[in-house]
Amino acid sequence: MPAEAIVRQSVVDLLEERLRTNILDGTHQPGSLLPPERELAATYGVTRTTLKHALSRLEQAGLLRTRHGVGTKVLDFLRSGGVDLLPLLVGQDGRWLSDVFEARRAIGGLIARKAASQCSTAQGTRLRAAVDAVGEAPDPAGAQLAEAEVHRELARTTGNRVYLLLTNTLLNAYLPVRHVMSTPFADPAVAADRIRQVVEPVVNGEAEEAGRAAEAYLQLTAEEMTADLVRHKRRK
Repeated sequence: MPAEAIVRQSVVDLLEERLRTNILDGTHQPGSLLPPERELAATYGVTRTTLKHALSRLEQAGLLRTRHGVGTKVLDFLRSGGVDLLPLLVGQDGRWLSDVFEARRAIGGLIARKAASQCSTAQGTRLRAAVDAVGEAPDPAGAQLAEAEVHRELARTTGNRVYLLLTNTLLNAYLPVRHVMSTPFADPAVAADRIRQVVEPVVNGEAEEAGRAAEAYLQLTAEEMTADLVRHKRRK
């Protein structure tokens, strides 16, 4: 079995994570100015150069805005942020997960309907192969990753690249807690049969049936994964 690579974090990485956490949890309130750089660097025990790098990353993420002569302002991420913040928010506050699952269900239904109206023979073959890969997975973790590929393939089938990016974002949003939400994938063969009920109407061009099947599937798996997360928190 290959050894798992060790992820190395630089001081900038660690500082960015700490500052981001303090912004998202309200330690640094939206609309407020961060302390002067010299003071802030001393507070976190880093050099001003390291601080500047971390602040630059957070500014690119839409969490901060720096103006010469004014200072660095904490932005309201609900106004200035994008969906790329979702993985960070879910990792910070599990309550975001219910919002992610709700959006996942609504968008998933739209994608299934659109995919059914666009699905070619070649795309249908790829979709069925993606479902087969779920059933052939060696374990629940592998089945979960394979199931994510089914959703990406559905999004590709629509021909709309924005749907694919949204699918990636919603899938990535719960990656930080994916390992504790495995019930829907406990038996890879069963997991494949369940997602197949979404894919077959798509392949057959049955748009409304595909949409309803996707919404029902995503609702059920969301309930199962949420229950897993609750049990995990109780054990902790």
